[in-house]
Amino acid sequence: MRILLLSLLVSLTTFPAFSAWLLDNQFSKLSFVTIKKGDIAENHHFARLAGKVNKSGKVNFTVDLTSVDTKIAIRDDRMKQFLFNTDKFPKANFKAKLDMQKIDKLASGKTLLMPLTGSISLHGQKQEVSTQVLVAKLSKDKFVVSSMQPVLINAKNYDLVAGVAKLRELAGLPSISNAVPVSFVLSFNQAQTG
Repeated sequence: MRILLLSLLVSLTTFPAFSAWLLDNQFSKLSFVTIKKGDIAENHHFARLAGKVNKSGKVNFTVDLTSVDTKIAIRDDRMKQFLFNTDKFPKANFKAKLDMQKIDKLASGKTLLMPLTGSISLHGQKQEVSTQVLVAKLSKDKFVVSSMQPVLINAKNYDLVAGVAKLRELAGLPSISNAVPVSFVLSFNQAQTG
């Protein structure tokens, strides 16, 4: 009996300990749509994302605004300089809380809908947002969070109206919408601590 208990203790100590869930940038995407000239919509995204969900469910998600990708280099540069002002505000941040008890109990291959409320910090401004997300448990150490509908970001709420106007002027456009729908698919892997 003693040998059995010792064997069990040794085997337990050889398993890695898990803590936070870390964003997998390779399998994650944050996309947004701009609308110009009234009805011309274009898809864009950010190439570099980082994020972490701790054991209690606190979400800290960061977007590298210098990684904006519109498929047009000069437009990327103009967005960085005149819209986001990345020299002063290189990142956007989202903080929220997920119900990790529900996610931990979710079986692999299953999904659930969850409300998500948090705060977006962008261009020196902070706003509360709420949406609904779909959580898919891919395995015991991997889950994905996807937006069920776009989150609407309005330039007026983040002191970005002047930047939008500058982009419109530089591009010689009659209009660029101040409202931007944002969608995301975020993949998280459980980090090992030992």
